[in-house]
This record gives sequence, structure tokens and C-alpha cells, in this order.
Amino acid sequence: MHDSALVCFRNDFRLLDNPALFEAVRLKKKVIPVFIYDPSAFGDWDLGGASKWWLHQSIKDIQKQVASLGGRLILRKGSTASIMRELVESTQVSSVYWNRRYLLSERTVDAVVKEMLVDMGIEVKSFQASLLVEPWTTANKEGNPFKVYSPFWRSIKDNPIPEPLELDFSKIEFADENIECLGLEDLDLIPKDKTWHEPFHDFWKVSEMNAHDLLLNFIHRGIDDYAVDRDRPDLNGTSSLSPYLRWGQISPRQIAHALSKNCDLNAKGPTVYLKEIYWREFAYYVMYHFPETSDSPLQEKYKNFPWNEDKSTLSAWKWGKTGYPIVDAGMRQLYATGWMHNRVRMIVASLLVKHLLHSWHAGAEWFWDTLVDADLASNSLGWQWSGGCGADAAPYFRIFNPMTQGMKFDPDGEYVKRWVPELAALPAKYIHQPWEAKASELKSFGVTLGDNYPIPIIEHTFGRERALEALYSLKQ
Repeated sequence: MHDSALVCFRNDFRLLDNPALFEAVRLKKKVIPVFIYDPSAFGDWDLGGASKWWLHQSIKDIQKQVASLGGRLILRKGSTASIMRELVESTQVSSVYWNRRYLLSERTVDAVVKEMLVDMGIEVKSFQASLLVEPWTTANKEGNPFKVYSPFWRSIKDNPIPEPLELDFSKIEFADENIECLGLEDLDLIPKDKTWHEPFHDFWKVSEMNAHDLLLNFIHRGIDDYAVDRDRPDLNGTSSLSPYLRWGQISPRQIAHALSKNCDLNAKGPTVYLKEIYWREFAYYVMYHFPETSDSPLQEKYKNFPWNEDKSTLSAWKWGKTGYPIVDAGMRQLYATGWMHNRVRMIVASLLVKHLLHSWHAGAEWFWDTLVDADLASNSLGWQWSGGCGADAAPYFRIFNPMTQGMKFDPDGEYVKRWVPELAALPAKYIHQPWEAKASELKSFGVTLGDNYPIPIIEHTFGRERALEALYSLKQ
């Protein structure tokens, strides 16, 4: 066997702070970087269209980085086990290194592959890379998994965070192997007959370098005001790092280290931001211990909730035609950019699950297909939070008023005007409830309800009361 190692990229598309790559270089192994696109690793939740677009760009970035250092990223598609067996036999490597994954379907694949490789006499090492807190390392006093964020946070908040691994690129030695490799286009991640994703290029630069540029820009530009500005979709008050975290262009360890180096962690802005990083950790914690929550509510009493699903209302919600401006702005931002502001995510989810009585699962499926940061753990936790049926859930009777939410968090209507241009001429007092203006007044602003902008899909008070009645019927 050659003293070389297969280093697997999966959801960790970075060279810095990549423990699997770092270990291979530290041990002076000749590196063969590999990416295997194996849809079976995603179980019943195969990647959505927006995620595949981001994955395509992620692979392209790593390809360029590896090539600039004199190597080649090997691309394959199919069963991880069969491809790994073939690669190990053809290259005669002595070791295989990867960073750990935490979803049940991913762990199942990795366990099968590891057992096979060990039986073949191959050294297999896995590493902690995408989480600060691995799910099996903390529990409540009874030894059971936490179901509420606050005690989870208290149990781990004082854990030391190791320094990110700094790789000396000059020490990387790639194996000179003539290995069969697919072209990036052969992975078929981007449909050739659709162009819906083209605008994404205007909003995202998918690269490891850009992830770090965004982080440092955010630290110097907005983190001090993050505790307040994070709720304002009309402002540039967030870091926009969620898809980079999802696909590993940056690690949570790198983020936490940058915060500790550049910020006062006792200040409110940095503290709130760091807790958001740990909210993501909590999502993985819940999904690890309760893998069924991707499809079923954690709180079993909600399994029989009387949903009243309707294809036409679901379609209106998806395409930003509900007649509630803040909701429609969010849904249109989502489809145009592959991302939606978090405050608006909560508002649109509340309308779907509460007012329209669609199951949280219907919303989770749409987000899964359209978000570039679609992450099964975070997506499931967020939607069950909105549905009042998950870990640390908002009570079901907490129903957002889309008008007051809009007036509070988009006071001048700038966010709505950007994404719902047919309302752009409306003054702020009408922008979140255009039906409050007289028809003649609306016409002077170029708006005709029911014509170029829809009448609300459901009246707010009626929708709220209906939701509460559904909750009451469940208790009975």
C-alpha cells in the first residue's frame, strides 16, 4: 500500500480548519481529495434545487483551490461504499479520512463504509469539523437529551473552543495518480432545461474566501447592532453566512474564534450572534437524538392536528401572492435569491401554519427545495418551532399579525417595496395594509386590489380565531 490518503469532502468545502485534510498533511500522507455525490446519503430528503446549485458552486471553488496547489479533486457519483472500495483498491491508499456527519442517513452510510474499509485493512479516521458541540457530549441531569434550548445552552456555553487549524499549504503533497474522474457537469446538479437559478449569481459568491470576507465585514460593520438589526429585513443587519456554514466554506470554530479575537463577547451584539450559532448546534442535537422530527412533530400530541390543507392557498403562499405584503416580499425574495431574512421566515411560516392551517411539513418541503442554506436539522427545528410542535417551540396560540410585524420591522416599507414592486408607490402608512386606503387613493398609487395585487387570502382575525379553534379541538 502507498502511504497516501483519500480525503473526503462532503459538507465541508474548505481547506482551512479542515481536520481531515490537516491530519493527512500532518502525517505527511500524499493526499487524494475526493467528492462522491451519493443521493442515498440524504435519505428521504434528497437535496433541493437551490442546495444543488450551491453544492455545484462549492465543488467548483474547491476544484480551483486544489488545482492551484497542484492537485485534482476526484469527482464520482453513485454508491459511496462501492466507489470507495474501487478507489481504495485502484489507488492502494493506506488511509481514508473524513469529517463527521450527524444526520441518521449520513451516519448510516458512513458506518457501512467504515466497517468495509477496516475489514480491508484500511485506516479510517473521522473528525469533528462542522459542530462545536457533538450531540452525544451533553445531556440533562437525568442523562436524557435536552428538548429546550436554554438549558442546552447553559450546559455547553462555557466549553472551551479550540483554535481553528491553520494549514500550511506548502506542505500539501498530492498523490500523482491517474484516477478516473467525472466532470462537474456530469454530476447533474443544475438542470439544463431551467434557468430559475441564474439570478442567484447576482446575490452570492460561493467560495471559502468570500465566507471569511463576509464574516470580517459583518464583525466590523454590523455585529454591535446585531441584537436589534437582525430583526430588520430592510437593513443589512445579518451576516448572510448561513449557506456558507451549511456547506462548510467556513466552520463554527472559525466564526467563534473571529468573534473572540475581534469583539467583546460580553457585549450584547456578539453574544446574541454567538447564541444563534449555538441555536444551529441545538438543531443538530435535536435531530441526532430525535431523527423522526424531520417528518413527525417532536410533541406527539400534534400528530393528529386538524390541518385544513388546500392546494390553491399553498400555491399562493409559495409564489408570494397572499395579499399580505411582508409575506409576499419574503416569498419572492426566497425564490429570487435562495434565501430569506430570518424574521420574515417566522412571519411567513406563521401565516401558512396558523392562518391557512397548512401543516408545517408543507412549508418545510418548500423551504427545502428553495433555500441555498437548506439544512434538515435547522429547517425541521424552525418549522416545528413555528408550528408549536417541536423542541423549544413557540406556543401554538402565538400567532403573528403580519401587518404589525411588517410595521414594526419594516417601518418604511423598504423591504416590501424592493420585493413587491407593484406596491412601491404606496406611502408607509399603507404599505403593510393597502386595503386600509380608499380605492381611489390606491389607484393614484397604481394599485388595484384584486387586479395587480391580491386581496388578502384570508382575513387576519378570522384566520387567527380558526387556528385557535383547531388547537382547542385537539385538546378535546
